[in-house]
Amino acid sequence: MDYSVLFTMDGLIAFLTLSLLEIVLGIDNIIFISILTNKLPEDTRPRARFAGIALALIFRIIMLLGITWIIGLTAPLFELFSMVFTGRDLVLLAGGLFLIAKSTSEIHHKMESEEGEEQGKTTKVPGSFISSIVQIGLVDIVFSFDSILTAIGMTEEIVIMILAVIVSLGVMLVFAGRIASFIEKHPTLQVLALSFLILIGVVLIAEGLHQHISKGYIYFAVAFSLTVEAVNIRVLKSQKSVKS
Repeated sequence: MDYSVLFTMDGLIAFLTLSLLEIVLGIDNIIFISILTNKLPEDTRPRARFAGIALALIFRIIMLLGITWIIGLTAPLFELFSMVFTGRDLVLLAGGLFLIAKSTSEIHHKMESEEGEEQGKTTKVPGSFISSIVQIGLVDIVFSFDSILTAIGMTEEIVIMILAVIVSLGVMLVFAGRIASFIEKHPTLQVLALSFLILIGVVLIAEGLHQHISKGYIYFAVAFSLTVEAVNIRVLKSQKSVKS
């Protein structure tokens, strides 16, 4: 690998831009990791978050080192209903279905837990550490695929790709705990986050079916919803302080 490319203006701009994009793409990954690890006993959550992010780093670097294989996934595999499917399409379809199924299941589980608490029943069961790591690993593969395709589209320099991925996952590691804590304190935000993951799952399925949806619409929807939720949280805090 040629490290001297980092000391050129073009290389530096590519590195900074790609790092920013990878951080944005990693937000979805952090949300999913946070939701899954919040179901674990409190003392094991940091280890689970670290393991999940470490898996993401490993998957991304392996994929970066196997760029030829990833590019080959865009080769046609078979045709169905006059539509040609590639390996990339199958990964996106499987990942989208997994996100929709898992997020819907989490919302259903959350609603059942809240109903049980209202009736005085204890329905919350701690999640399994191994099960959570396996699920995080499956989602990491999907998000890693999207991340690497973005990297390939931005630059041809492997060293820039790897360093940008390391930086983005370093940011994830630093803020994952805070994001997980914040999500746990605000139940409505958990449902909102899971709804975003369902939306992302739909986008992945659409991409797998060769229907492009601009990410700008998704980011706008996320930003608008989070702004409304932030105002809602602030109003609720103000009401509680007035009552107290």
